[in-house]
Amino acid sequence: MAVSGFEGFEKRLELRFFNDDNNKNPMGLRLIDFESLDQVLTQVQCTVVSAVANHSFDAYVLSESSLFVYPTKLIIKTCGTTQLLKSIRPFIHLARSLNLTLRACRYSRGSFIFPTAQPFPYNTAFKDEVTIVEDSLPKSLRYRKASVMTPSNNPSRAWHVFTASADVEPDERDVVVVEVCMTELDRVNALSFFRRKGDEKNSDSAGREMTRLSGIDTINENAFICDFAFDPCGYSMNGVDGDRYSTIHVTPEDGFSYASFECGLSLYDDEDGHGDIAEVLSRAIDVFRPSCVSIATTYGGEDYDHEVTKRVERVLAKKLGLKCRSRLMDEFPGSGTVVFQSFTPRRR
Repeated sequence: MAVSGFEGFEKRLELRFFNDDNNKNPMGLRLIDFESLDQVLTQVQCTVVSAVANHSFDAYVLSESSLFVYPTKLIIKTCGTTQLLKSIRPFIHLARSLNLTLRACRYSRGSFIFPTAQPFPYNTAFKDEVTIVEDSLPKSLRYRKASVMTPSNNPSRAWHVFTASADVEPDERDVVVVEVCMTELDRVNALSFFRRKGDEKNSDSAGREMTRLSGIDTINENAFICDFAFDPCGYSMNGVDGDRYSTIHVTPEDGFSYASFECGLSLYDDEDGHGDIAEVLSRAIDVFRPSCVSIATTYGGEDYDHEVTKRVERVLAKKLGLKCRSRLMDEFPGSGTVVFQSFTPRRR
C-alpha cells in the first residue's frame, strides 16, 4: 500500500427536516440558492463541478463526491481531507430560514486508508467527531447513539455511525440506503477511469465515455447519469431515477484504489421494476471486481428483513465469488437498523 495518496473513503452526512409549512413551501430545501450552497461547500473545502435536477430532487457532483437536496432531506458525502462536519450548522441555519426544523441527523464513514493525513477531528478517535456533531445539533434531537461496527475478520475496516433523532420511530420506514465501499480494485477494470494521453475531451464527455466503457450505465438503465471525469484520473457520477438517487466515486490508482457505490432503494423495488437490492449490488460491484468489499445497509424502522441480507450474500457468492466474512447489526433509536457486511473472494 502507498505511504500516502488520495483518500477515497467518504464522510457522509444526512439531515432530515420537518416541514411545518408544507402547503406554502413544497420545494423546501430546494429553495436554497446556489450562492448559499456554495458558501457552505467552501467551508467544507469542495465545489460543485456538475449538476442535474428532476421533479423530486437536485443532484450535485462535487470536486470531492456528491450532494443531494430533497424538499426535506439533504445528503452530502465528501472524500479526501474535506471538513464535512463544518456544514452542519450552516445547513441547519439555511433550513430554519425556510421554516424547516431539524428532525434527524446521521453521520457515517468507513475507516480511512490514510488516517494520519486527515485534519482534526477525523485523525483521532471517532468520539471526537461525535462530540462536534452533537455540539452542532439542537437539544430536540434527544434520541442519540454512536457505534463503531468492527468486523472480526478485518478490524481495520470498521463502520462508524452516529445518529440523532427527535422521534423514537423512524420517519422513512420503507427506504433502504445501501453504502458500498470497495478497495483493491481489479487493475484492468480500474484502467477505465484514467484519462488517455492526448485526450482533449472535456470532463463531461470523458465522464460519459468512462460510464459506457466501465459498464456503469448498466447498473440501473432507468437512471439519468450525470458523470464527471477528473484529470489525470478519477470519476464521479450521480444517478437520477424518479425520487431515487445513486452515486459512484472512483479513485483508481494502484496501491490505494477505491470505489464507492450508494443508492436509496425500497424493499418493494423488485415489485415495481427497479430490481432487487442484491441484483443492483451485484451489477455495481462487478464493474470494479474488488478484493475487499464492505456493505452498510440502513433499514428504516421495522422493515428490516433478514432474508434480504441473506439474499445479498447468496447472490454475491454465486455471481461474483465473494464470501461474506462478517455480518454485524446494530439498532439506532429513531434511525432504523444498520447491517454491516464484509466480503472477500472465496479463494482468500
